[in-house]
Amino acid sequence: MSSPSDRVNGPSPVTPSVAAAPTVPVAIGRTRSPRTTRRTVDLTPAQHRALDIWQREAADRIGLARVTGQEVITALIDQLLSDPRLSAQITRTLQARR
Repeated sequence: MSSPSDRVNGPSPVTPSVAAAPTVPVAIGRTRSPRTTRRTVDLTPAQHRALDIWQREAADRIGLARVTGQEVITALIDQLLSDPRLSAQITRTLQARR
């Protein structure tokens, strides 16, 4: 409801706390960098389980609480793109699987 003074003087000014409220949604938690692109990979249950085990063992070897699948895949891609021998090996593997 509006008061008689609101009708004469207009609505009361917005308080600073309300004026400073965000006008766009704010993401809570992890967000992706605008410079990254998401890729997904389908794994068999056995591959998934083996990768989980490898990640836990790698974390133990390097003294971390955990190593994520994202870290593993990113490191593998970096190696693939920078190592010509690995690149050739992967190319041969892909060719043999077809």
